Amino acid sequence: MIKDILKDAETRMHSAIQSLEDDLSGIRTGRASPALIERLHVDYFGAPTPLIQLATISVPEPRSLLIRPFDPTTVKTIEKAILASDLGLTPNSDGKTIRLNLPPLTEERRRDLVKHVNSRLEEARIAVRNVRRDQHAEMREFEHEKLISKDDLERGEEELQKVTDHFIETIRKVGLAKEQEIMEV
Repeated sequence: MIKDILKDAETRMHSAIQSLEDDLSGIRTGRASPALIERLHVDYFGAPTPLIQLATISVPEPRSLLIRPFDPTTVKTIEKAILASDLGLTPNSDGKTIRLNLPPLTEERRRDLVKHVNSRLEEARIAVRNVRRDQHAEMREFEHEKLISKDDLERGEEELQKVTDHFIETIRKVGLAKEQEIMEV
């Protein structure tokens, strides 16, 4: 039973890390990355659709993105979605493709991005701790119902704490890497 609880905790904590990494990939750094805009929602026939489903996104140069819509009639809608987003980018269109030029980040903007990353890291740490709390409560419930012994509970708590510490450390490393990427000039 304890092993099942620990396995479930690991799975849920891993998904919290995965969610964090997905969020951080959309944060702009000094160089262009398709992840910056691929999850941007575009109003496609009345339904919000991620841009990645409507176009191919490539990086022809380190500071620019090229968007090639599968359906050329969506170029205007994609432009509107980019302008409406909080990216602060102006799309350049030739009617068939859209080019986004990323200006260099200012020192102030870099600091703001680092603050945003740190808040996302804290949210991920909270998610991991919530998983630990839930699984710990489940272990105590099993012990209360006499399904496991007091010793099993203590060993399970120690293992759960080790798993939690491992994932908290992983979050720290992911955050440091992203922070370095943002501050790189």
